Amino acid sequence: MNFMGSNARTLVKRMAVHVMGAAAVLVTMLAVAPVQSQAFDRQVDIVNNSPYTVTEFHASNVDRGRWEEDILGSSVLRPGRSVRVNVDDGTGHCLYDFQAVFTNGRALTRYGVNVCRISSWTITD
Repeated sequence: MNFMGSNARTLVKRMAVHVMGAAAVLVTMLAVAPVQSQAFDRQVDIVNNSPYTVTEFHASNVDRGRWEEDILGSSVLRPGRSVRVNVDDGTGHCLYDFQAVFTNGRALTRYGVNVCRISSWTITD
């Protein structure tokens, strides 16, 4: 038995096409979202405006729970100098915790630095 007339069937078909179109757009948006966060430049100029030499610099994404290795390696960052570092750890994170360790043993820590929105971070005393 056919309970719908031809106008009702046409309306149902049109609605189905719109719903499928909206679903396709949603799937595309969800697929592109992670790519957009990964497309950000995560290179940051670290500027030492303190009177102390920085012997270590660490940047760890906020979900890591521990400090990553020293980005400076065997180098140091003297007062008045800067260095460009790439803090991209491949996870797509934009929020990182920074820690600069000085020759006097002190450490400066900043939490939740958005490396997708900044191009430099200045260390001050």
